[in-house]
Amino acid sequence: MIPRGQVRTVLGDVEAESLGATNYHEHLFQVSPLLPGDELDDEVASQAEAASLRGSGFDAMVDATPTGLGRNPLALRRISAATWLGVVATTGAHRAEHYGSGHWLLDASEEALAQRFTADVLDGIPESDGPEPGARTQVRAGVVKAGIGYWTISPYARRVLAAVAATHRATGAAVMVHLEHGSATFEVLALLADLGVPASAVCLAHVDRNPDPGLHAELAKAGAYLGYDGWARTQRWPDSVLLDCLLAAAEQGAAGRILLGGDVARATRYRAYGGLPGLAYVGKRVLPRLERAAPTGLVDRLLRTNPAGWLAGTRSKELG
Repeated sequence: MIPRGQVRTVLGDVEAESLGATNYHEHLFQVSPLLPGDELDDEVASQAEAASLRGSGFDAMVDATPTGLGRNPLALRRISAATWLGVVATTGAHRAEHYGSGHWLLDASEEALAQRFTADVLDGIPESDGPEPGARTQVRAGVVKAGIGYWTISPYARRVLAAVAATHRATGAAVMVHLEHGSATFEVLALLADLGVPASAVCLAHVDRNPDPGLHAELAKAGAYLGYDGWARTQRWPDSVLLDCLLAAAEQGAAGRILLGGDVARATRYRAYGGLPGLAYVGKRVLPRLERAAPTGLVDRLLRTNPAGWLAGTRSKELG
């Protein structure tokens, strides 16, 4: 069990208030058949990106790569120690499309998944994510993740969500749910509630892919954390759309539930791998604009108070 008020990082448990400015969603390592040629698998390059994130004003990040997608727990620990960037590792499983036909994880039972995810939090993430976990490292996960499809919660996703819920109940780990295009928000919260996971433990990742501030305010009122991470996706919308949505949602009562991240997640978008814009984008390009437009204290709340509350399992006293 993670002690209440503490966050489980790759270097050990820390008090939530010591995390500092936290990026709730990035990836230092990730390999997926959905992203051929975009593998994040170079420790030197990933360390350089982590250093750039640290230099852009963030003190900590969640590495949101779950089981079976190229996790490298020992490298995460080395990078964290070398860059002075706090890193929270993730267990759980992504949506089925990230694994490909025949992958062992797709056929694993709810009980097997729950045992595996729980062990990642309590005992340590294995060096290898094969069907039989190899030797476990001393790097323990602090977040447990599931993924759903666009307005779809498949039988596989329901099995993963049930295993995620069992892990949360056993460990107190924070819960992250990948949403496709910000869909099925209340539906996944209801399913998790039936499984014993309160909305206050859940971050809805990519909720800003549906930039609806009224919906976000309703989700925050229900207790959920809201992951804003769609920056620099100008093929969909300018950053101004998300900035306006965030400020409107905060004004309507969501200020105590919004989290900031980038979810860049691929080699062609990391400077150290030869791409753009890199992990420093949110800190260097988004935060200055947000600070100019936001009311006093909001940015500090989004960067420090809210992620500490989500990761440590402590509920803010108020939502607005």
